[in-house]
Amino acid sequence: MHFDRDTKIAFLGMGLMGTRMATRLVQAGFEVAVWNRSPAACESVLSLGAKPLQLSEIGQYPVILSCLADDNAVQAVLDQIEPFLTAQQVIVDFSSLSVDQTQKLAQQANLKQVTWIDSPVSGGTAGAEQGSLVIFAGGDANTIEKLSPIYDVLSQRVTRMGETGTGQATKICNQLIVAANSTLIAEAVALAGQAGVDTRLLAPALAGGFADSKPFQILTPRMATHSFEPVQWKVQTLSKDLNNALQLAAQFQLQIPVAEKALSQLQAHQAKGFAEADLATIIHQVEA
Repeated sequence: MHFDRDTKIAFLGMGLMGTRMATRLVQAGFEVAVWNRSPAACESVLSLGAKPLQLSEIGQYPVILSCLADDNAVQAVLDQIEPFLTAQQVIVDFSSLSVDQTQKLAQQANLKQVTWIDSPVSGGTAGAEQGSLVIFAGGDANTIEKLSPIYDVLSQRVTRMGETGTGQATKICNQLIVAANSTLIAEAVALAGQAGVDTRLLAPALAGGFADSKPFQILTPRMATHSFEPVQWKVQTLSKDLNNALQLAAQFQLQIPVAEKALSQLQAHQAKGFAEADLATIIHQVEA
């Protein structure tokens, strides 16, 4: 098993992250074939030189990358491609899934002698565009190392966290921090505004201090000015990730009340029609 710039790649899922990641691979010289449930989402990457992918031809691609919405979406796509998979292929899943589902998917792939590597990412759309994502990988160490030519185009760092599912467990912990942070940022911006602070100054004023973070620098200016386009993080995506965290914690009988509160806020906001909206719109939930 050897991967380089001549390795043909199939990429499934042309959402906010998938389109940007596939674009980087095409621009780096890889031969990339792309698929999305809604074909129109592939157009921007196809215009750059990617090829349209027929799922029945997926056996021709040594590496299959996926970046899909949730457990159900990944399961549905794996069921579709399973009859066409061939031995020694590698599936690298960038989606953010539950640990249990990831382990089931890996077992299903293994029955076809296909290696599953869970590789959820952090860094948002900006990281995907710039190739500065961080990747949490779970699975066979040798395979993860050999995937370096692909990972290097997409990320600043790949860390193997352990066996299958540990990449997803790490991403879940990452999202716990991001979710709690984002809801607190909204509260801080709302409180500062009520106290007479020019909230547009919060991000530069707190930069480099203990309260600073990437989410703070991204979300605070958007919340301060109520500028929510283009969408960078979807509310429903973080809600899904937090729900996965609560399910994982329940398996270990671990209480995580801050995550529960953050999820309730996100779900209430989502129920008001903000599921597809940017995460920064959570400021509306606090200001209401």
